[in-house]
Amino acid sequence: MNNNFSTSMPRVSIERNDMHASLKDPVLGAISFLNEIMDHYPNAISFAPGAPYAGFFDEIDVGRYLKRYSQYLTEERRMSKSQIRKRLYQYGPSKGEINGLLADALRLDEGIDVTPESIVVTVGCQEALLLVLKALCSTPNDLLAVVNPCFVGVVGAASVLNVPTVAVNETKDGLDWQDLVRVCHSARAQGQRIRALYVAPDFSNPSGSSLDMECRSRLLEFAETEDFLLLEDNAYGFTASYGNALPTLKSLDKNARVIYFGTCAKICLPGVRVGFVVADQLVVEGTHKYGILADELAALKSMVTVNTSPICQAIVGGMMLEHGGSLAAVGKPKGAFYQRNLGLLLAALERYVGPANGIDRVSWNVPSGGFFVCMTLPVEVNAQLLQDCAAEYGVLWTPMRHFYLDGGGNNQLRLACSYLTADDIDKGIQRLAHFLRDRCAASPVALGNVLS
Repeated sequence: MNNNFSTSMPRVSIERNDMHASLKDPVLGAISFLNEIMDHYPNAISFAPGAPYAGFFDEIDVGRYLKRYSQYLTEERRMSKSQIRKRLYQYGPSKGEINGLLADALRLDEGIDVTPESIVVTVGCQEALLLVLKALCSTPNDLLAVVNPCFVGVVGAASVLNVPTVAVNETKDGLDWQDLVRVCHSARAQGQRIRALYVAPDFSNPSGSSLDMECRSRLLEFAETEDFLLLEDNAYGFTASYGNALPTLKSLDKNARVIYFGTCAKICLPGVRVGFVVADQLVVEGTHKYGILADELAALKSMVTVNTSPICQAIVGGMMLEHGGSLAAVGKPKGAFYQRNLGLLLAALERYVGPANGIDRVSWNVPSGGFFVCMTLPVEVNAQLLQDCAAEYGVLWTPMRHFYLDGGGNNQLRLACSYLTADDIDKGIQRLAHFLRDRCAASPVALGNVLS
């Protein structure tokens, strides 16, 4: 940040200690930190961003999608040209414009049977997270549990909203059930309650982990027993290999226990910033049925972003209509590309890293989908190590400590494969192997920070 400014004019000073405490939360600076590193080393091969592959943008024809959606409004909704212009160019309803198409796609793709009224279309999934946490957590005694390590977006949203968070540890097989029980019992003993648990059952960010079928069923039962909601983030489910996708928690949900978050950023294109949330929970006031949660979220949204861009929604709607109304069909070729990239990344790690290559005490997980692989090193993984790796070896990655609530991940890094070409993945892992060979083969005395 540039702190140099002219003092020739009087200027009001704002004491930082009088500003919201979340502005000092390190999680809010994690993304900016990575962007600064990438900008500083533009020639480094970057495994840091979990962004969609830019090569897909060459196929995007915004005009065609808008025309297809306009045709749908003409033929299916019997709207005139003036009505369509007003629909797309004016402020739109807070709940959204393409709710019906999304409801049909969820039914077709995921077996999730919900009404269009139970969906709120948001400015990316991030807004959906903010709205849901704001609506659900009314007192400091309402806690958000998150699977640790966790996507920084939900932790940052909770910090901005003063929602206390508690961590539930992840294991190689999914959730640490004993830890989840402990967290629930501990909260209750202190007069608090777990209001919701945020979980990404399919190829989570950052670890790439997934929940098996037994774990999904058990989690739904446990949430019912303990009376908390499940916040299911399904950003990466479309990358499952053909025929191996597991049912979402929401499709297994019989009692509206799950609030489901979706995004069109990775399936369609990130620039439209279109996400959505399925919130079909009944809202009551005493014995009076007041409505559904989606209505409350729309009311909040009207005071935050007013509405999600109708034109951006129309672009997504047009893409879906071109693919038979299916989001899964839009995402299928992209999911196959990411599945290929993940395979290339894992194969390159096997080829270039390990004892046979003079690299000891380095390990990594083997996700079956998603964008990410988590690697464990025998040295402390910090900002200085990342900078050294970028400057001396020309390769970037993300320290995992950004994703832990409790100071964990100090010897782990995240590799993202979505952003890169096959050639860059191979070259990047060769560079990473060179870095690991130099750093991890060094003696503990020379390193000074080898973990015991």
